[in-house]
Amino acid sequence: MTIAYWCVFVAAMMPFVFTGIAKLGTGKPYDNEQPRAFLENVSGYHRRAHWAQLNSFEAFPAFAAAVIIAQQLAIAQSTIDIYAISFIAARVLYGICYLKNWASLRSLFWMLAIACVIGLFVTSGVRA
Repeated sequence: MTIAYWCVFVAAMMPFVFTGIAKLGTGKPYDNEQPRAFLENVSGYHRRAHWAQLNSFEAFPAFAAAVIIAQQLAIAQSTIDIYAISFIAARVLYGICYLKNWASLRSLFWMLAIACVIGLFVTSGVRA
């Protein structure tokens, strides 16, 4: 499996890390019968972790598609890997900034991650 495909796996798992952060240590008993209601009622970094989880689920499909399309079109593997690693790095930093409530820096890392996805699509489009 390529580095880029491993990055797709990491991106797929990232929301679950934020879910764990959102649920653990809230001081409230977790309600597995109503998990969404529970997460909507947490506060502080737990709530921001929940929002990071939601955004990570939103970011995943475009990233996965971009990597797969680039692979299918035989874009240079090093190019795909650089974009994929950069996406993961930006998303990890995005998540950290979300937890710390550093909104402007969080937005910068969000934009960098999206730029990686766009870069993969553009590179693939130019090749096609």
